[in-house]
Amino acid sequence: MAPTGTQADAVKGLLLARLPVADLGQLSLLYLMCFLDRTNIGNAKVAHLERSIGIDPATDTEKFPATLTIFFVSYALFEALCNFLLKKFRPSIFIPVIMILWGSCMLGMGFVKNWSGLMAGRWFLGVCEAGLFPGINYYLSCWYRRDEFGVRAAIFFSAAAISGSFGGLLAAAIQKMDGLAGLQGWAWIFIIEGMLTIIIALASFWMVHDFPDEAKFLSEDDRARVILRLKRDGQHSAEHEDFKWDYLWAAFKDWKTYAGMLIYMGPLMPLYAFSTFLPSIIQNMSFTDKEQIVKNQLLSVPPYALAALLTVVVGFWSDKCQRRGVFNMGCAAIGITGFIMLMATTKPGVQYAGTFLGACGIYPSISLTIAWVANNVEGVYKRGIVLGFVIGWGNLNGVVSSNIYRNPPRYFAGHGTVVAYLFVCMFGGSALMWVLLGRENRKRRNGERDHWIEGKTDAEINALGDKRPDFIYTL
Repeated sequence: MAPTGTQADAVKGLLLARLPVADLGQLSLLYLMCFLDRTNIGNAKVAHLERSIGIDPATDTEKFPATLTIFFVSYALFEALCNFLLKKFRPSIFIPVIMILWGSCMLGMGFVKNWSGLMAGRWFLGVCEAGLFPGINYYLSCWYRRDEFGVRAAIFFSAAAISGSFGGLLAAAIQKMDGLAGLQGWAWIFIIEGMLTIIIALASFWMVHDFPDEAKFLSEDDRARVILRLKRDGQHSAEHEDFKWDYLWAAFKDWKTYAGMLIYMGPLMPLYAFSTFLPSIIQNMSFTDKEQIVKNQLLSVPPYALAALLTVVVGFWSDKCQRRGVFNMGCAAIGITGFIMLMATTKPGVQYAGTFLGACGIYPSISLTIAWVANNVEGVYKRGIVLGFVIGWGNLNGVVSSNIYRNPPRYFAGHGTVVAYLFVCMFGGSALMWVLLGRENRKRRNGERDHWIEGKTDAEINALGDKRPDFIYTL
């Protein structure tokens, strides 16, 4: 017998109470390790990585930025394809395997002897990490209603900010191992964090579940209720959807794909610039000797901690209000203020306050944009494709972040570029999409799109996805 509406409501307690405990926290831990492993090179730089592998910062000015750039190239190239692999091989297999691979890359980087070895390690790190962030956001969007996904995406992404805090604390502790077993402190940062990633990856074979129609931790009846609940939210593809090339073409044709790419690049390039160069930015506030280097690592912790908290708070309220765009624009304004403060003065106190505002302006917008894009794309495969394009394009802009912070202590070019990107997020993307989606919603509510379904069967109407006249976009 088909599940009733009452049964569909009953499963809400199961999902919202059980799944976050069993799954969301664990997935956040995986992303914490992912983000920690890609950005710890900033901590390693402060711990004298460059000179140890034969790079003279005064003359070889292109080499360290190149090690950052090569990661983003491989990461972005493989990211757009990974949601197909996630769907084919199932999350419970795909995610642990790529974690083992990137943990091994990180471990190997602890033993590099020259710049070429570091470049190779960073390339393969990007390849192996590419599937995690788009894959898990895609996976979560297939489990939750649209008005529940924002705070879940925020909790998951807050792991990136927490990794900044944790990374600073861990780097400060590991730095004290300098000289142990003949290895320098920067090498121990890579080795220990790589080993930790592999251990968590092995445990994740039992931590990660599959999509709702395949999840073994739910009974058959519960799976049916979960799917019905999603269908009542307008996600008619939740039950089952076979891949068709039409879905790829639909993603290419949809203007929302490109609007999402424009919005997402706005905070993401600043995110990578901030997370990679924050230790150096703080160091240029005057901390230079060995003990002060440890203090520098610790000073990077509080901005990340506040950003993690604000990311979850903003995600919660955006779900409650069912608004994404206005929160995105507000966060961008906060970030712009922070980076202008960093450019405007050399006073350490003001600059340090600017790092707090910068972090709080960047981090919430990432998960907000992912939730906004996912909310407005119906169809399991189309959503996966669109998220892959949006996230892949955003990460390709990480190449920019690797090459703009070169002139301490004010970093005018770096901070100025970040401000420009945040303006793109605020006006070029968020405001534009908010206006266009609002206009389309009014047309649908007024019946101006009803002719799209004339003469079509129920199956044909459901196949329209977010083109159905009764599908109302999230603003």
